[in-house]
Amino acid sequence: MSHQRPTSTEGSVSRASSVAASAGLGVVAALLGYLLTFLVVASEVRSGLEGDVAEWKGVAWYFYNAHLVEIEATGDVAGFGGTTTVDFIAQSDTARVTLLYAVPPVVLLGVGALLAYQFGVRDLGEAVVVGAPVTLGYVVVLAVGAVVSETSTQAEFFGIQASGSMAPELLPAILLGGLLFPLVFATSGAVIAAVVQSR
Repeated sequence: MSHQRPTSTEGSVSRASSVAASAGLGVVAALLGYLLTFLVVASEVRSGLEGDVAEWKGVAWYFYNAHLVEIEATGDVAGFGGTTTVDFIAQSDTARVTLLYAVPPVVLLGVGALLAYQFGVRDLGEAVVVGAPVTLGYVVVLAVGAVVSETSTQAEFFGIQASGSMAPELLPAILLGGLLFPLVFATSGAVIAAVVQSR
């Protein structure tokens, strides 16, 4: 009996530590993806937005577009307004910007594989246990980012009020970008690494 408890405790500590590590790397993966996006599109954001929007917010919009999340733009002039969505990557004429669609999958595949390698994962069940919790950290960053990257303006011309705002669509940012992307790609990376290590 006394020999079984340490084993059980070690197993639970190992599982808890792998979940914590995975969630932490989820945060790192999101920040790394944003940084890579910044390196690719910072100059395009500067020239395209011309100082009307903070540069880091403009880059964030491209980062969300890379997760297939569109940017919602709303406008109102004297009580008349509407809403439209924008995909800056799709509208860009630059080939390197189109490559941004590959950034989140590649980063998440790498993170999943790294976790599987770090924890010596060799079967599919363990790969899922190690890869799936990446979602925990990733979804927090994308949810918070979608809120803080919103920008809004208000103006008055000859007594006529005008306002507008732009932000990533919140629900797709959470469900598609924050949950589905890491769940699919980080877990796939862990599974691939597990298959390679089991040979």
